Amino acid sequence: MKITNLVVSGALLAALGFGQTTTMKQMAPKSEKEQEAVMAVFNAADPAARIGAVDALVKKFADTEFKGLTLFIAAAAAEEMGDWEKTVIWADRALEADKNSYGTMLILARGYAVRTREFDLDKEEKLGKSEKYAKGALELLNNMPPKVNPQIPDEQWNAQVAAWKSEAYEALGLVATVRKKWDDAVAQFNKGLEAAPNNPNLLTRLGSAQLDGGKKADALATFNKVLALPQLDPAVKQVAENLKKRAEAN
Repeated sequence: MKITNLVVSGALLAALGFGQTTTMKQMAPKSEKEQEAVMAVFNAADPAARIGAVDALVKKFADTEFKGLTLFIAAAAAEEMGDWEKTVIWADRALEADKNSYGTMLILARGYAVRTREFDLDKEEKLGKSEKYAKGALELLNNMPPKVNPQIPDEQWNAQVAAWKSEAYEALGLVATVRKKWDDAVAQFNKGLEAAPNNPNLLTRLGSAQLDGGKKADALATFNKVLALPQLDPAVKQVAENLKKRAEAN
């Protein structure tokens, strides 16, 4: 039986946003049936279908080289569906299969950060997890993970790594925000902006932290910068305008 060549290229993984681990390697199925199961994951029409395809793959082919990657895909799909409980389940399984999956760490870092409130009884437990995963991802990213495809231009790959770093800094900034450590939040958001300049979401979070930290002039300057960005998402624009009005009223 001949297995047609299914070495998932780094270019495909990068295009799909799935090459997020420092242990990426050329992977190939061991049988035609495994190949079909893997392709079902990549060809799935929606997040629910991707999760179903991943579940079928890892159950039938427990030793597949695609295990860590596809479990990450399932976690990302669950996050896309807004199902946090399933996101955590799939993400934990992904990290069991691949401890260097910084993509999975970023999912958990931002997820715990945005879902934690000031008076949650388990606030520090969740914030601690967010910090752990954000710092873990940064440690891997700061050591410059290998390109998923050597043919990707260095400039393009470095820009992608910088974008991932900005996600980790954003999560750390959100953790500081929940703790009302405004100076720390401002510092983390600024680090994120060094990696991803003019990111409207990061800028808006920065302005909010500056405002809550009593730095009204800095906040107004930040909100003006957000509102001057071209093709600004209407939802972000409304948030920035409301925060600017609040700053001007104080």
